[in-house]
Amino acid sequence: MTPSHDAVHASACENCQTPLQGGFCHVCGQNAHNPLRSFGHAVEEVFESFWHLDGRIFRTLRTLLSPGRLANAYLAGHRAPYVAPLRLFVILSVLTFFVGKFAMGSGDVLSPPAVADGKGGTTVQVTGAGGEGVDFASLTDPDEVVRLRDRTIDGLLAARATIPPTLVFARERVEDNIRGTQARARARIAELQPDHPALAQPDRIPENGPMPDSTGSLFSQNGKPWHPVDNPVRVAWLPEFGNRWLNKKIARAQDNIPRLQKDPELFKNAMMGAVPSALFVLVPVFALLLKLAYIGTGRFYLEHLVVALYSHAYLCLCVLAFFLLSFIDSLLPAQATVARAPVWLAELLVMFWMPVYLFWMQQRVYRQHPVVTLLKYLALGMLYFMLVVTAMVLLSLTSLVNA
Repeated sequence: MTPSHDAVHASACENCQTPLQGGFCHVCGQNAHNPLRSFGHAVEEVFESFWHLDGRIFRTLRTLLSPGRLANAYLAGHRAPYVAPLRLFVILSVLTFFVGKFAMGSGDVLSPPAVADGKGGTTVQVTGAGGEGVDFASLTDPDEVVRLRDRTIDGLLAARATIPPTLVFARERVEDNIRGTQARARARIAELQPDHPALAQPDRIPENGPMPDSTGSLFSQNGKPWHPVDNPVRVAWLPEFGNRWLNKKIARAQDNIPRLQKDPELFKNAMMGAVPSALFVLVPVFALLLKLAYIGTGRFYLEHLVVALYSHAYLCLCVLAFFLLSFIDSLLPAQATVARAPVWLAELLVMFWMPVYLFWMQQRVYRQHPVVTLLKYLALGMLYFMLVVTAMVLLSLTSLVNA
C-alpha cells in the first residue's frame, strides 16, 4: 500500500517540531520527507550526500560540455541548479580512477604471481607452472614444447622473485621445479626431433650452478650487489625501522622492474592509471597558477579554484572516455584494422579537443584579449604539463615500490 501524502510529509519538523512551510525545515534544514515511510525517498537519501539524484548531475554534465559556461554560471551566483565544483570533481575523479584501473589493466603491475606471507609459509600461484604439473608428453610439436617450457620458467622465475631470500626452502622448491621443467622439456624435444636447434642451446638455468639473482644487477651497495639481509642499504640518520622500510621498498622495486623491462606496456598502464590521482593532487596548484596569471583581475583564489575544479572535472571526463575507448580497442583483434580505426579516430579527437576546450574556457571566463589569453594559456599549459608529468612519474614509482 502506498502511504498517503500526509503520512510522508509531516506538518511539523520531526527534529525541532517547527511548523513546516515547505519541503525543508527553515530552522534546522532537515528534509520534510521521511525516508522510513517512502522507499523512493529512502533510496534517494542513500545517494543524496554523494550524487544528488535530483537531475542536477545531468544538467551539470550537459552544461560542463560547453567551455566556460558552467564556471561562469556558478561564479555569477547560479549555484542551486548545478552540482558544486568540488563534489563534481570528486565524483568524476573517483569514477575515472576505478575505470582506469580496470580498463588499462594497471593492476597487473600490482598483482605479483606469487605471494609470500613472511611467516614461514609461502603460497605460489603461477598459471601453468609447477614442477610435475607441466605435461610435455602430450605435445607433439617440439616448438610448442619450447614455448610451454619458456612460459612455465618465466612464471616460476617471477614467482621466485617475490619470495623473500630468508625463505630459503620456498625458493629452493621453485628452483627445483625450474630445473625439472628444463630437463623434462629437453627430453621431450629430443624424442620428437633429435636435431632440434633448442637442444644445442644451453639451459636458461644451470643444472648444477647457482640460480641467477636479479637483485645484484639492479641495485648495489658498497660496490656489491644489494641484498636485504647480507648487504642492505643503511642510512646513518634513519632509525632501524626506517632502514627496514627502505630496504623493503628496494626489494619490491627489484621484483617489479624486471617485469616492466619485459613488458613496457605495464609501465604505460601504470602511468595512465596515475593520471586521475595526479589531477586530483594538482588542482589547488593549478588554481594558484591561475591566481598568479590573473593577479590584476580582482578575483579571489577560491574563484580561480572553481575554474580549476570544473576544468579538471572536464579533463576527468575526457580521460574516462579515453580509458573506455582503450578498453574497447583491447577487445578487438589486433588484425582488425578497419574495426579499430574508428576507435583510434575517437581517441585522437578526445586528445585534440582537450587543449582546445581549456583555451576556450579560459577565454570565456576571464574575457581578456585572445592574444593575451593565448600567451597565458601556453605559459600555464607548459608549466602545468611538466607538473602533471612529474606527478604521474612519482605516483607510478610509488606504485612500483608499494606493490
